Amino acid sequence: MSRDIEADYHQTFMFPPSLEDWVPSDHPARFIREFVDSLDLESLGFRVRPSDEGRPAYSNSLLLKVWVYGYLNRIRSSRGLERACREHISLIWLTGNHYPDHNTLWRFLKENRSSFKGVFRSCVRVAVEAKLVELVLHAVDGTKVLSACSGRTGFHRKDLERRLKGLDEWLESRVCESEADGGDEGGSYSLPEDVRDRESLRGRIRDALKRLDVVDRDHFHPLEEESRVMKCGEGFRFAYNSQAVVDSKSGLIVGGEVVNAENDSHMLTAMIGEAKETVGGAAEDTLADGGYLSGEELSRSEDLSYGVLVNMGEDSGEDKPFHSSRFSYDEESGRVLCPLGKELRFERKKGSRWGDYEVAVYRCKSYRDCPRRGECSKDKRGRMIEIGPYHGAVSRQREKQKMPEKSDLLKKRMGIIERVFGHIKEVFGFRRFSLRGLSGARVQWSLICTAYNLSRLYLLWRGGRLVFRGS
Repeated sequence: MSRDIEADYHQTFMFPPSLEDWVPSDHPARFIREFVDSLDLESLGFRVRPSDEGRPAYSNSLLLKVWVYGYLNRIRSSRGLERACREHISLIWLTGNHYPDHNTLWRFLKENRSSFKGVFRSCVRVAVEAKLVELVLHAVDGTKVLSACSGRTGFHRKDLERRLKGLDEWLESRVCESEADGGDEGGSYSLPEDVRDRESLRGRIRDALKRLDVVDRDHFHPLEEESRVMKCGEGFRFAYNSQAVVDSKSGLIVGGEVVNAENDSHMLTAMIGEAKETVGGAAEDTLADGGYLSGEELSRSEDLSYGVLVNMGEDSGEDKPFHSSRFSYDEESGRVLCPLGKELRFERKKGSRWGDYEVAVYRCKSYRDCPRRGECSKDKRGRMIEIGPYHGAVSRQREKQKMPEKSDLLKKRMGIIERVFGHIKEVFGFRRFSLRGLSGARVQWSLICTAYNLSRLYLLWRGGRLVFRGS
């Protein structure tokens, strides 16, 4: 008669089980061990801690394995990792049955903030050496990730001014009431407690407004001054702009950075440069959405010989016969012609809203006699066109996208990079930084990008198609 299997808590072993038997041969923990052991941590800048006295320090290799394991398994706090080192059999195996505490793990992260980007780049170079990454087609994009600070404790100019106005009105009426009462029985006069409290609050609000004036911003967080208010989902929150470049062949992140710029308009060439430094060259074409559209960046990409395709959206003007893109400009003569062949005259120069440069303003002078004036412009002074110093680069980009093969490439952008951000936010659950400041955010972004790449490389390693140096 068969019996149910129960745990035998009194079972003893004649020989203790071997550490190597605790996890299968294709377990992700073994993959992490091989990856970290293949790194030259000293050359990556990890701090060496001498321990001539007292208990020996945990090695950089062991602590890095713990952090990489944590980010692959959605454990991103030092206290959570301390518990996992005692409870997760795979992590117990990975640490060799050692239990670093949360303070040790935190100090390691803090002392080596500048080295984690090197770990990310080393991970990418493993894929490059295995010929998994091509310099054919890359896609770049950014996603907003909430900063560690709470939005409730930040300074917002409109809210502060509204509260200050209400306080001023309340205090004025309350002080008048107190004065009408004639003070206390002894004839002396002192402010009531509720008035003193609100006077103090008014002083703090005024101090906060002064700090906003100093930094010349409408939003400011005193605990995380580098964070910025950005569009995150359906609202505006304190956040950072997390950038990534993804290779179309392997699906791996080949370039990553975190900035506090609210938009992507000046990030195109910088991110291509990040990927180039990591993989050794720029892709033949790098795809970007309309947020990266900048004449200055397009011009700089031409100077650097970067092949780029930036979604121009409505700027294409395909269905608009009098769209600005259909006005021709001759750089040598400085002439602007409308689609009907009428010349627009130079009017003046003015500052551009897109950057620190001037644009030339041209205006139609024959609009009164134009039979299609209503289709062209509703401006009573005639159609106006702005020509900037980067007009040629924008025009060449527009012509480039008229090529069918280039237009087809641009349609692949979303499928290449958006799923990567989806995986990071949904599968890894990474929606908020827990370390303060840009340096802390960059450490965590490097770790999460490394974890994403390792999650893909693990499948190749398990299938025997990827081998690390020294393995």
